[in-house]
Amino acid sequence: MIESPKKLLELQGKLITGNEKIVSAAIVSLRNEDPFKGAIGLLASLFDSTNDLIIKDLVHSFMSDIKEPGARTEVVAEANKSYKPETICMLVSTCWQSGLDYSEFAGDFAKIFFTGDYMTALECFTVIEESAGNMALSKKTEIIEFLEKNNKGLSVEKGVLLNALITALN
Repeated sequence: MIESPKKLLELQGKLITGNEKIVSAAIVSLRNEDPFKGAIGLLASLFDSTNDLIIKDLVHSFMSDIKEPGARTEVVAEANKSYKPETICMLVSTCWQSGLDYSEFAGDFAKIFFTGDYMTALECFTVIEESAGNMALSKKTEIIEFLEKNNKGLSVEKGVLLNALITALN
């Protein structure tokens, strides 16, 4: 991921226009550019603030297609922010949809599992389960201990999901 304040400022200018055609074209054009820092944050913020389903679909699709390993840190940082549940769920789902290895961020997804709604917890489950093969045994043990320690007050559905996650990590 490159540092490009100029590109970031240009993207921000297009995204805040509110013009669906300009915003859509800006998102689509990102596919043909070198990835640059900050773009994921702008797209997550746009997803969180818009009610335009076409824009939401474009953002989700773009995020799911990210294949740049350097983007993982920014995606996880955005997923840890105080966005609407729908936005956090979208961010987490794009992690497993991208096919990138998020094993080093499994602890973040374990935390989001508890703070998010059921759909977000399900997406976290998927990311952690898919990452389990790339995790050291010590990391799996650490996550299992965290999950067992924080399992109080969960809904029945999240409790069942939690138990399945612990089983998947064992």
